[in-house]
Amino acid sequence: MQVNEVVAQWEADEARVRARQSAPGAEPRGKVFGRSGMEMFEAIFAGELPPPPINETADILAIHIEPGIAVFQGRPNRRHYNPLGTVHGGWFATLLDSAVGCAVHSTLPAGKGFTTLELKVNMLRALNTEVPLVRAEGKLIHAGRQVAMAEGQIVGPDGKLYAHATTTCLIFDHAPGG
Repeated sequence: MQVNEVVAQWEADEARVRARQSAPGAEPRGKVFGRSGMEMFEAIFAGELPPPPINETADILAIHIEPGIAVFQGRPNRRHYNPLGTVHGGWFATLLDSAVGCAVHSTLPAGKGFTTLELKVNMLRALNTEVPLVRAEGKLIHAGRQVAMAEGQIVGPDGKLYAHATTTCLIFDHAPGG
């Protein structure tokens, strides 16, 4: 596919996801307990729970999640620029942390939570507004009782690799009280 065709497909995917996410202003706290990671993501995609506020702040969106895999899409915008006129490394890290963390979270049963212990990001190419959309795909590598590992990468619609990441996450009991 040509780059313009890929961008058009990715924008159509984004529009479909946004159309389903119709829980404006809903507070997820207390509504996620008792759900597995996949049940929580299914509720977000169905519009029963709102997407996390960081998505709007960073111009990112979960496009697809299945057990062990999470695909996020991001729009590199000028407001994400560093002083050198390219997208700040923190934006790369946020997009990748979301993808790899959700790949882990998607495998957790109800009553379990996780937190990122370590995130390693290698930025391979600069991003700017000339690249309208990128996708980050996170994949679970290993999930144990207390520790999980995942990896991810950011690719553009031209198939170019922009960044790669690995993460180590701590898995813990997540009681209904928070």
